[in-house]
Amino acid sequence: MPSDEQAIRDLVATWMDASRNGDVAAVLDLMADDALFLTPGRPPMTKADFAKAASPQAGGKGPRFDGHSEILEIQLMGGWAFMRSRLTVTVTLPDGSPPTRREGHTLTVLRKDGGRWRLARDANLLAPVG
Repeated sequence: MPSDEQAIRDLVATWMDASRNGDVAAVLDLMADDALFLTPGRPPMTKADFAKAASPQAGGKGPRFDGHSEILEIQLMGGWAFMRSRLTVTVTLPDGSPPTRREGHTLTVLRKDGGRWRLARDANLLAPVG
């Protein structure tokens, strides 16, 4: 059985692969039911909001995502953990417009749920590049 830190690193790798492949169901499975995403200038986004926004991607009609997450820190506290990372995401829209790239730091709170780590809160400070 992998260590908690390795399990969290595996969660991030799975998230990135699933996002790249348009596997919205796999991404949703990595989130707690009460997950919240915080981004500048917008109200918090719930898991249901995320699912609705990502649904076109699952059908292959939405944007394609590619990215890289560099984990800078993981701290474990019993059934909770936080992770600090540097994230780069490239979004390609189906309309043929040039891809857009965003990068920046994230602060993610994870919770052990049913023996698995899941994302509970995520503060995402990505900004446009170029």
